[in-house]
Amino acid sequence: MIYNNQYKIKFFIKSNGQIPVFEYIESLNEKEKAKVLKYIEFLRGHNGILNEPYSKHIKGKIRELRIDFSKNRHRIFYFIFISRNIILLHAFLKKTNKTPILEINRALTNYIEVINNQKMYE
Repeated sequence: MIYNNQYKIKFFIKSNGQIPVFEYIESLNEKEKAKVLKYIEFLRGHNGILNEPYSKHIKGKIRELRIDFSKNRHRIFYFIFISRNIILLHAFLKKTNKTPILEINRALTNYIEVINNQKMYE
């Protein structure tokens, strides 16, 4: 039996079918998109465990992937889920020193939706 210990990246999907983090990444210019995707792969390659400056604990199981590109500070909230899945919950462009509560609350809402619909993400 071959055991695959690779972690997988999965995107949170809203009930209306939207995939917010994917859509955020797609909206970026090619250079920024390439760097964001590189960091996501770096996260996956390290089994979802990165320390600062790459990642930071936000609340509960939620962490943020921190991607700085010139003056743009992209943030992607994620958590490690069952069956070695890293779920990307919410992404935004950080414009203040402190992470806005509204952005954290969006990630928490999405997290709760994932927990309530676990079968979709296993």
